[in-house]
Amino acid sequence: MRSRHWQGLAAPPINLLSTLERVDDAIDANADIASEILAHGLSAFGLDSQPQGQNLDWRGTATLEDLSKACTTINQMYRDWSAEGYAERNVCNGPVLDDIDKIFGHVSDKARVRILVPGAGLARLVFDLCRRGFTTEGNEVSYHQLIASSWMLNHTQRPRQFKLYPFACNFNNVVSREHQLQAVEVPDIHPSTELEQTDGTTLAAVGDRMTMSASEFVTHYGDGAHHEVFDAVVTVFFIDTAPNVLRYIEVVRSCLKKGGAWINIGPLLWHFGDRASRNTPGTSESPISGNEAGIEEPGSVELTVEEVLLLIEQMGFAVEKHEIRDGAAGYIQNPASLLLNVYRLSHWIARKV
Repeated sequence: MRSRHWQGLAAPPINLLSTLERVDDAIDANADIASEILAHGLSAFGLDSQPQGQNLDWRGTATLEDLSKACTTINQMYRDWSAEGYAERNVCNGPVLDDIDKIFGHVSDKARVRILVPGAGLARLVFDLCRRGFTTEGNEVSYHQLIASSWMLNHTQRPRQFKLYPFACNFNNVVSREHQLQAVEVPDIHPSTELEQTDGTTLAAVGDRMTMSASEFVTHYGDGAHHEVFDAVVTVFFIDTAPNVLRYIEVVRSCLKKGGAWINIGPLLWHFGDRASRNTPGTSESPISGNEAGIEEPGSVELTVEEVLLLIEQMGFAVEKHEIRDGAAGYIQNPASLLLNVYRLSHWIARKV
């Protein structure tokens, strides 16, 4: 850039150097949260923050994919654990919570109702279901999100403890620097305190009612130990993470008790749509090896909503309700941006028959 152009941007009224300093401060604030999560993760896995010996040194081993997942995890706290993110998460979680209340509202001892939430992410829906009195198990394959959710639930000390700048690093489609550098405070509620006020107990006391499993959904829940265990399975922005959605349907059905409810809401942004199949479809019935099960299963198939619903009915469910919700659903979206990527959501309730 020419010197006179740069000087013009650095001077009032643009003050670009000042803006970059504010962005740097925002990144530092986000890094404070990341450091807290890292310290918790190291402690949870029994690792030293200052490792001695090459074989024990975890520093400098993160890949670009790890860094991307870490950034997404930090920013997802805006969606799941800030007051400002309520509108975005409620578009998805609100209908699910309403469905659960309608289906199980008549049950006097709600702790006897067992709910599974695959793809639980930062565990806000798991927490909100537990807060309603249900026994809820979240499942998540990403260790980035598992460590962050554990930190959020167990190690934050008060509401609005940390400032988070979810949009600080996005310089595209920005109307105002104030939008880009908007701070939110997380968590919006203190989980343990909230449970004590609404449920008369503490987070530690409900350890048997709120759990998380660190595993891939198909490989973990497709075994005999989880056969007909749950009264409901809730999938939010989840089924399109399957390379083969038929396996998800099989495992959901296996997990559910007879008459159990499968509640789904989300788009169909098939995550593995660009992955070439390693086998010609339909040419082999050989069993898939352990390291190729679940999300590692070869190939990919992308179905329509109509086709998914037909499969669900064909594979042992009765669809009680289905709608395409027209309310715009974003995902970690700056509502003031010039570009808003939003989804229409497929929402259904199906019963195992």
